[in-house]
Amino acid sequence: MKKLATAMLAGVAMSMSLAAVAEAKDKIIGVSWSNFQEERWKTDEAAMKAAIEAAGDKYISADAQSSAAKQLTDVEALIAQGANALIILSQDASAIGPAVEKALAEGIPVVGYDRLIENKDVFYLTFDNKEVGRLQAREVFKVKPEGNYAFIKGSSADPNADFLFSGQMEVLKEAIDSGKVKNVGEAYTDGWLPANAQKNMEQILTTNDNKVDAVVASNDGTAGGAIAALAAQGLAGSVPVSGQDGDHAALNRVALGTQTVSVWKDARELGKNAAEIASQLADGKKMEEIPNVVKFTTPGGNETNSVFLTPIAITKDNLNVVIDAGWVTKDVVCQGVAAGSVAACN
Repeated sequence: MKKLATAMLAGVAMSMSLAAVAEAKDKIIGVSWSNFQEERWKTDEAAMKAAIEAAGDKYISADAQSSAAKQLTDVEALIAQGANALIILSQDASAIGPAVEKALAEGIPVVGYDRLIENKDVFYLTFDNKEVGRLQAREVFKVKPEGNYAFIKGSSADPNADFLFSGQMEVLKEAIDSGKVKNVGEAYTDGWLPANAQKNMEQILTTNDNKVDAVVASNDGTAGGAIAALAAQGLAGSVPVSGQDGDHAALNRVALGTQTVSVWKDARELGKNAAEIASQLADGKKMEEIPNVVKFTTPGGNETNSVFLTPIAITKDNLNVVIDAGWVTKDVVCQGVAAGSVAACN
């Protein structure tokens, strides 16, 4: 009788284990996007969705359309739809807090995607944004090792804006302290909107009688806005400008010479990693057990479990890197480029 009971218990355990495995392949991964104004988020989404579905899981999502208030209700809706894990690209890192707390209270793991969420229980996945800032400043400094610098920063509601600026300052501090480089204007760009970046750049140009020798812009959208302002004054191409994201239009500007660098963060890898991490956390894996995890102390003093991917500076000299990686076609990069002026376009 004892043997029979043992066998029955073993059978129950096995069936429960098999059921758990079955459930593990049918998870719902909810994704809250801040917006799709930047070209790259659609690239992130495609890679993320493909990885989620390849694992046998279901992808559900919502677009906050740049509204912090809408994102709160979006996350609640994703929870109501049965999300087993959440991936959140926050519109406002502070405003998203209550929705995150609700998810965590219900035992739903949360991955802060690309942008930091100040909560020790949220997994943080991004590229090394301080390094992005360093790369931006280095490439601009190579072209203009002295002169008047303008800084077109990201959204003040996004912690990445300050991470980027911190990295930029690390590179330029010595030159600023010595007087070789002068900070003649810096401004946050509400919502990362190119139109707002253009207005910021116009104001800095007006304040300085157009005497701006270099622009450290924090992404390709803000770079585009800054370049539009420079172009209106006949300065596009003569003033180095940085960016990031590898937007197709920005890579074309790099080839044309109106933008100096776009720091490429392969969004396909970020999206794939997010899908895999969310799935593992939904299966009950501890954050500390995620491959390549490191401890990161946030500006708010929280110690988060994080994974940081490595960015690459793309300039006119190595445009072949993004073309060879299948990120963008040669025709797009080289549109309007004079024959023989850029090696990747030959």
